[in-house]
Amino acid sequence: MRNEAEFIRSCLRSLVEQTFPSDQYEILVADGRSTDNSRDTVALFQGGSLHIQLLDNPSEKTPSGMNVGIRAARGHIIIIAGAHTIYPADFVENCVIWLNKTGADVVGGPVRTDVRSNHFGAELASLILSSPFGVGNSRFRTSSKEGYVDTVPFGAYRRAILDRVGLFNERLVRNQDNDLSARIRRAGGKIYMTPALTTTYVPVRGFTDLLRQAFRKSQWHIFTLRENVHALGFRHVCPAVFAICLAGLLALSGWSSLARMFLAVLVFSYLLLGFWVVFRRESSSSLLLKTIVPFACFLFHFAYGLGTLMGLRYLFAPASLRDATPLDNRELAQGTDLLSTKSGGE
Repeated sequence: MRNEAEFIRSCLRSLVEQTFPSDQYEILVADGRSTDNSRDTVALFQGGSLHIQLLDNPSEKTPSGMNVGIRAARGHIIIIAGAHTIYPADFVENCVIWLNKTGADVVGGPVRTDVRSNHFGAELASLILSSPFGVGNSRFRTSSKEGYVDTVPFGAYRRAILDRVGLFNERLVRNQDNDLSARIRRAGGKIYMTPALTTTYVPVRGFTDLLRQAFRKSQWHIFTLRENVHALGFRHVCPAVFAICLAGLLALSGWSSLARMFLAVLVFSYLLLGFWVVFRRESSSSLLLKTIVPFACFLFHFAYGLGTLMGLRYLFAPASLRDATPLDNRELAQGTDLLSTKSGGE
């Protein structure tokens, strides 16, 4: 976590109030030097529970904080827990059950995207993040189908697989979970998703924050692919292809009627597909919201693609700069704390 005063109380309460025996797991909170009262909130929970430990993450980066927690953990199972997420009471128990039941190296579940407020922008952001048209084939966001997958959020990892493939890549402020999942798969490990491990995620405040987040996060994609070409899939770079096509056709349309025609077909097809997906799946949303989503996704995907293209500059930077962590070292993926079961839990 870092400056998560708004959410850390709810997150910790859900982790403390588990059906799993309290003497069989520990909660390790890796704090990236918060400047709000997040640490004070953790201290209040420590007063009522002896198995909560507050750790310092001096680098303030998410993967470093994760690794601080993993190295301090005593358990055979490590569960990554995000501060913006609320966990069901049987989450830890089910993690242990499904690891034993499947024999997988990692288990996790779908994420149900909650609405942060009743403001229209918050509802719009939530709908985009839970729609296949918004996030593509990201199964943990759009599907509850059980089975083996490429990655899961808030996964429960066997310590043995982390010993084999290594911990999170601390050079990646973003996509560190995709990178680790790819290394696990390459080592022959299995990742399993089950709706029994469904969690609730609270996203950004509104649509403009979502655009800003998409632009920042996607700048790490090219750098991530340089680190591990297997870490990301086509859906991660598809918006960049879309942005290139749009920009190219728009540039040519000034003197080419054929380019104008292709541009019109591209935009019309995009919106038509968006309306079809949204109206087919989102029966509970208002008509106004469903009507706006395809246009909002257009901006979301363009911002995402533009961010990806901006990240290309790191491929052409001098080696000394290329090997340095890009962007702002202080930028964190939203809230991270770690929970590990003790050895008796498995």
